[in-house]
Amino acid sequence: MFKNSKKAYSEAKKYIPGGVNSPVRAFKSVGSNPIFFNKGNGSKMFDIDGNEYIDCVSSWGPLIFGHANKRIISKVNEASSKGTTYGASTEIETAVAKKIVEMVPSVEMVRMVNSGTEATMSAIRLARGYTGKEKIIKFAGNYHGHGDSFLIKAGSGAVTLGLPDSPGVTKNIARDTLIAEFNDLDSVKELFYENKNEIAALIVEPIAGNMGLVKPKKNFLSGLRKICDYNNCLLIFDEVMTGFRVAPGGAQELYNVLPDITTLGKIIGGGLPVGAYGGKVDIMRMLAPEGPVYQAGTLSGNPLAMTAGLTLLKMLDKEVYQKLESISKKIEDGWNKNIIDTKTDAHISRVGSMMTLFFTKKDQIINYKDALELDTDKYAKYFNLMLKEGIYLPPSQYECLFLSSVISENDIKKLILGNKKALEKLKDG
Repeated sequence: MFKNSKKAYSEAKKYIPGGVNSPVRAFKSVGSNPIFFNKGNGSKMFDIDGNEYIDCVSSWGPLIFGHANKRIISKVNEASSKGTTYGASTEIETAVAKKIVEMVPSVEMVRMVNSGTEATMSAIRLARGYTGKEKIIKFAGNYHGHGDSFLIKAGSGAVTLGLPDSPGVTKNIARDTLIAEFNDLDSVKELFYENKNEIAALIVEPIAGNMGLVKPKKNFLSGLRKICDYNNCLLIFDEVMTGFRVAPGGAQELYNVLPDITTLGKIIGGGLPVGAYGGKVDIMRMLAPEGPVYQAGTLSGNPLAMTAGLTLLKMLDKEVYQKLESISKKIEDGWNKNIIDTKTDAHISRVGSMMTLFFTKKDQIINYKDALELDTDKYAKYFNLMLKEGIYLPPSQYECLFLSSVISENDIKKLILGNKKALEKLKDG
């Protein structure tokens, strides 16, 4: 079934560390070799062995309209015919920035970068420069990219590979990064008490998406806002995943809590590499060339990514989010029925078109400690069973499904039937 992918992986390992350019692609946590793809169309992906899959990953979020959307591709082709990059200013950068400011409640000014990691790294530097303080708080199991400050009790590929603390991160950086427990305000208050007037920023995934989908408890986000205000600390929402996906204005719109700085990515590139961070005018004006905090990037705001992103953002309307909710709810309901019917120890967590099926006896997963108790061996078997059904899921129990608006009724039926078959086989051992 995967003969050509195995051959491609063997060749890749000769020239690329581990044969992959991002660790989660290695499929280590699901006990198999990576699949190599060569085509995507609508809700489907096709590997180099000719196998077809319903894609439930959407390139980890940006493909809200599926693969090779004709409108986006046409606009990108038009832009590329004029040149791929200038390393100079273009009007479309302003158009995208204006659109982001219109859509994201807390953002008054925005700076474009090239990845989510670059956005979070830059946001932290800006917070330190603005406040004159050095320490930051992050939450165990939250992943904010591979910046040194964040690779301490991180989620995503770090927890998948069992590397929550990466070699290469210095002791001084680790010392300046304080770890709180997600959904636990007391753990946050304690850190502020122990580090009075030393904390520049608190960064959080408002909906955790890198230890599986973990929802914020009621009043958790508003509680963080109050604590940060009381301690003159900036609140940063990492909305690289949730921005424009769970709502037009992201999780901050959904929960009505406004951060000081927001990091964005995924969707604003329409499938091309992109990132951004934005916030209040007085904070953002600290950035060079207007202020003393330096950050730069040759390809930041490049015309291809900006064209794809602006095209996608303009396509987002009320009907798109209603469609995403309808698709996602049907899949969730069908899978929940299968879980009950097969008496599987599992439950589903979902917000909008982001979703995770957790293999656990717990009623809910609320933090990193809970996530570490998940049955990852069972998920690995489930993942490979679903592959055989022609369904491509995240190759890790600690990642989210990102569903697209082009998933059809037939796709939904196949997803529900494939899930039932996989759960039944798991039950049979």
